[in-house]
Amino acid sequence: MSLKDSIPVAGLCPQGQYGVQDSLRSGFTSAKNELLPSHPLELSEKNFQLNQDKMNFSTLRNIQGLHAPLKLQMEYRAARQIQRLPFLPSSNLALDTLRGSDESIGFEDILNDPAQSEMMGEPHMMVEYKLGLL
Repeated sequence: MSLKDSIPVAGLCPQGQYGVQDSLRSGFTSAKNELLPSHPLELSEKNFQLNQDKMNFSTLRNIQGLHAPLKLQMEYRAARQIQRLPFLPSSNLALDTLRGSDESIGFEDILNDPAQSEMMGEPHMMVEYKLGLL
């Protein structure tokens, strides 16, 4: 597959204020990030959790009524807002507990080790950027 056969995906490559990649905050760019998935299974795997949530909400609505999925969505949204400072990795333990995935170990638990991350930055600058002060 060549680059001319692929379609760039907007939003995966964040642009700075002047239309240039902000490498200090978001890391280096990669041509791989701007390509569409090459296999249908890759797209399915990326959307697995979203599809699983939709199926669970539909089943919950059919069994318990409309209030149950709405309450669960509200709890998910509240759990997603609990985060550490922008320069510290967040475990999202509350969200994993609500989803029931806190006891399962997947490859993302091992391969997404924050200590091995290339995303480093100056803490004060990252907090100011997150709060919109820059």
